[in-house]
Amino acid sequence: MGFNNDLLLMGKVVMLMDMKWLKTFIVATKYENFRKASEELYLTQPAVTKHIQRLEHELHIELFNRVGKNISLTPAGYKFLASAVQIMNKYEQEMEEFEGWKQGYNRKLTIAVAPQIAASVLPSFLRNFIDKHSDIEVIINVVSSYKIGEEVSLGRADIGLTRMQPIQTDVSCKTIHRDPVIMVAPNLIGNGQYNEEEMLKQYRLLTNNHPAYWDELLSELKRMYPYVRTLPVTQMEITKRFIEQGLGVSYLPLSMVQEELNNEALVEIKDYQITLPVSFTYIIMKVETSEVKQFVVELNKAFVKE
Repeated sequence: MGFNNDLLLMGKVVMLMDMKWLKTFIVATKYENFRKASEELYLTQPAVTKHIQRLEHELHIELFNRVGKNISLTPAGYKFLASAVQIMNKYEQEMEEFEGWKQGYNRKLTIAVAPQIAASVLPSFLRNFIDKHSDIEVIINVVSSYKIGEEVSLGRADIGLTRMQPIQTDVSCKTIHRDPVIMVAPNLIGNGQYNEEEMLKQYRLLTNNHPAYWDELLSELKRMYPYVRTLPVTQMEITKRFIEQGLGVSYLPLSMVQEELNNEALVEIKDYQITLPVSFTYIIMKVETSEVKQFVVELNKAFVKE
């Protein structure tokens, strides 16, 4: 599977080892400190020391220089590290695939998704997709919109779902949904007809909860309403909870607040004087596998139904 001769030789050596020793070695090299390694691995420090000693015994060479409590890699340690990482990655990949096979999967689809999408439009669609494709193991990685392009570019995800376009040039990016942005307020204001100006006088404006439109929107709002007071809240789910508690108002994509509007936890303010932005949902891909194609086709259908 792409191993070079050195790695094959190391693989034969690792067959004689406990894989825990290899993991301990890799973590210890990250910190060059056995105590910190023990904390990350939830092991005692003597256990970490024993793992390293046994590994060195099997390899017949010292991997660390030891001067008092200080450790550093020997030339042999540096040489072994790259191969150790490759062997461990391959081992974990194979074990992951084997675990998937035990659960009845024969295909896998890894999706990197922005938090606001994962918490709103994805769950209902994903339930239907998983029911229809029970042989596909779906893995969801929730990461910042700023990092999704990188996840797909580096092959850590097959698909990215994000609210902002990636900067990477080796991936494809397509718009799959256009979402109107609306002003929402707490449902504490009674049944009166309130407008944007009154809301911004009464409440703080919760900003920074969307990666794409806030710079331009806030600039326009400050020109129109110089008195506006802001409260940056970088997570959309937290923004919604803050609004429910009367801590402010905000401009959010309709799909992100549809449930709260239906439940009357939030209310929409429709009388406004600025031009509201549109929020775009993008799908990012690099390699169109059969699983990716199936996901994209059905996701497009799901958005069309809306």
